[in-house]
Amino acid sequence: MDTDLIQQRLSELTRAHGVPGAQFAVHRHGRTWTCAVGEASTGTPLTDDAAVPIGSITKTFTATVVMALVSDGDLELDAPLSDHLPELRRVASDLGTQLTARHLLSHTGGLPSDPEDAHGTSLRRHVLEAFRTLEPLHRPGAGFSYSNIGYVLLGHLIEVLTGMSWWEAVDSVLLRPLGVPARFTVGPGADPAVVPGHAVHPRTRRVVPVRQSLALVDAPAGALAASATDLLALGRMLGGGAPPLVAPEDLVLMRTPVRHAEPFGMADGWGLGMALWQRDGSTWVGHDGNGDGTSCHLRINPEDGTVVALTTNGSSGLPLWRRLVPELAEAGVPVGDYDGFRNLARRIPPPPDCTGSFLNGDTEYAVRAADREHLVLTVDGEPFADLSLFDGLVFAMRDSDTGDTSQTGRFLRNPRDGGIEWIQIGGRLARRQVPEMA
Repeated sequence: MDTDLIQQRLSELTRAHGVPGAQFAVHRHGRTWTCAVGEASTGTPLTDDAAVPIGSITKTFTATVVMALVSDGDLELDAPLSDHLPELRRVASDLGTQLTARHLLSHTGGLPSDPEDAHGTSLRRHVLEAFRTLEPLHRPGAGFSYSNIGYVLLGHLIEVLTGMSWWEAVDSVLLRPLGVPARFTVGPGADPAVVPGHAVHPRTRRVVPVRQSLALVDAPAGALAASATDLLALGRMLGGGAPPLVAPEDLVLMRTPVRHAEPFGMADGWGLGMALWQRDGSTWVGHDGNGDGTSCHLRINPEDGTVVALTTNGSSGLPLWRRLVPELAEAGVPVGDYDGFRNLARRIPPPPDCTGSFLNGDTEYAVRAADREHLVLTVDGEPFADLSLFDGLVFAMRDSDTGDTSQTGRFLRNPRDGGIEWIQIGGRLARRQVPEMA
């Protein structure tokens, strides 16, 4: 492992992408190495132990608490959630009796990403109000659609089963045994010393500090702040190391691909609380996360115990990560990551039924034809990307703001009538609502 090369390239890439600072940590072949480059904020160096908002990597922490409850016999993965949450049966009778913890952990519950509004300060009230009106994207278990509200529901389930708040349960069940400080961006454990995120203008590289805007009731889906070293502690445990907080057979379940969980545009598969990526015959697991102005990444190879973590406090941290991954291989640390372009084969003209309006919760994805070869995508009326279609209804995306061409998505047909019914972008499904009028 060439640590000098890693630190050199990390420093160069932070400058190239306008990222104020980054932390990197790796555990490989029994050795742990960490480094931090750049600044936490203007004039303040970023240290190895500083806490960066890790966004959706919080979901893996929430999932690990759930799996600890499974290991202890307090929860069955395939039992209806309404067994523990009878109020769910009252507000959403069919869905409440069909959904299971396995569905929520693997994003196969058919739930939209977010409900229209955040209701109150209680996870319980937020979940119940959301389930009164949400429109499922498909029946539970039939497909994959990344869902924040599903993890908020898991947070409420944790509260019911443990008698603690989600914040208390994450701390007592997971963080303290791992030796990780409990630091959150919102709620009773909110830490004012959390590293601020920064918005980086894609063209001018102007950097502006931003506040974290996560709603209190969305905490189980994204409220944790952690250092790269903290993420290493979680990753080593999930890879089978100490402390043994989840039974070995349940750790294997977390790392096993779930049937029908196809997170196109995000990863090669999905387990219980973790994404899966293939590289050189090995399966890597982990999660990515974005806070306001932050981008963070966790990768675990259970076969050899390698764990890699990166935190950045700039909104351009994702392209930095993508540039860093091949550099890590050169430095002796090959890491699994997603490459949607390996699915692109032959360009095809867009079928007429690609166009129209697709909904995920209250988010509208509208597709229209730009010409015979290209489509234009808007999200809630705002320009989002130009689409070029390939075999299998897979498309490459050119970002309307940045010109970035690294993202892919796809259209999906209804197996009953063959018509295009869904669009999938960033792992999220949106279902056709109103066909475009001729």
